[in-house]
Amino acid sequence: MKIIFAGTPEFAASALAALLKTSHEIVAVYTQPDRKAGRGQKLTASAVKQLALEHNIPVYQPLHFKSSTEEGLAAQAELKSFNADVMVVAAYGLILPQVVLDTPKYGCLNIHGSLLPRWRGAAPIQRAIATGDTETGITIMKMAAGLDTGDMMYKTICPITAEDTSATLHDKLAQQGAEATLAVLESEDTLKHYLNTREVQDESLTVYAHKLSKAEAQINWANDAVTIDRNIRAFNPWPVAFTPIDQTNNLRIWNSKLSPLTPSTQQIGEIIAVDQNGVHVLCGDHQVICLTQLQWPGGKALNAAQILQSQKLQPGQIFA
Repeated sequence: MKIIFAGTPEFAASALAALLKTSHEIVAVYTQPDRKAGRGQKLTASAVKQLALEHNIPVYQPLHFKSSTEEGLAAQAELKSFNADVMVVAAYGLILPQVVLDTPKYGCLNIHGSLLPRWRGAAPIQRAIATGDTETGITIMKMAAGLDTGDMMYKTICPITAEDTSATLHDKLAQQGAEATLAVLESEDTLKHYLNTREVQDESLTVYAHKLSKAEAQINWANDAVTIDRNIRAFNPWPVAFTPIDQTNNLRIWNSKLSPLTPSTQQIGEIIAVDQNGVHVLCGDHQVICLTQLQWPGGKALNAAQILQSQKLQPGQIFA
C-alpha cells in the first residue's frame, strides 16, 4: 500500500522504522518544523525527519492544514497529490481537519499510547503512572475530528510495574505501537477487516490526560508516599520532580521507590536515613519514600551510591 506517515518524536519514529522494513511504499513523511534544542539552541530536525532523510523519503513540514489560509489549502492539495491508501499518524502535533482525514483512500489511523477511551489527550503515559494504573497499552484508531475520539480498531496491553518511569513505559509502548501498526497494515485485506470491525468509544469511560506543567512537578511532602513515588516516576524524563533546597535552587528527583524503614520522627519531609539504597524521607501518611536518583543544580544525576558518597544530605535535614 501507499502510505503517508505523520509524526514527530521518537515514539513515532519507532513505528516509521517498522514500516520501512515492510513492502509498503512510504510516499511522504510529515513532521513538525525543526525546533531549537540543546544548550546551543540549534535548529534540530525531529526524530521522524532524521529517519526519513536517512531513507531518502520526501519530508514535508507545513505549519498547519487550515482551509482558511492559502498555506493550509496548499498543504491539503500537496497531501492529496500523493494519492495514498492510508495515512498513519503518531504524536504528530498538528490538528488535522476533516478534509485531511478523508483524503487517503482508507482515511487516517492514529497510534495512541493508552487504552482508549481512558487517557485521551497529551500525556497518557505520564497520567497512567501518576494515577496508579496497573496497565496501559496501545490503541490504533481511525481518526475523527475530535481529540482522540476515533473508532478503535486494535489494542495491545502493557503492564505498568512499580519500577516503571514514563521513560521506560514510553519505550515499551513505542515498540508495541510499531508492532500494532504492522498487524493492522499486514495487507489491504487486513486493514479492511479492522476498519469493518472497529468499535465506537464509550464516552462514559472517557478520562483526559491533561498536558504536564513544571509547577505540578514540585513535591508536596504532605502527600502520601505512594502518590509521591508515582509522581516522581511519572515526571521522568520531563518535567522532573523537584524539591527546593534554598530560595533559588531546586533538587531534582529522577527516581524513587517505597522504603521499608519505620520512622522515629513526626516531621514531614525529614530525611530519616541516607544509605546505599538512597535517601529515605518521611511523607504525609507517616510512610517513607526512598529517593534513588538525585541531581543538584549544575551537576549530573547521581545514583544512590554516589549520593551517599557525596555527603550532601544528612539525616535530620528537612525538605520544605
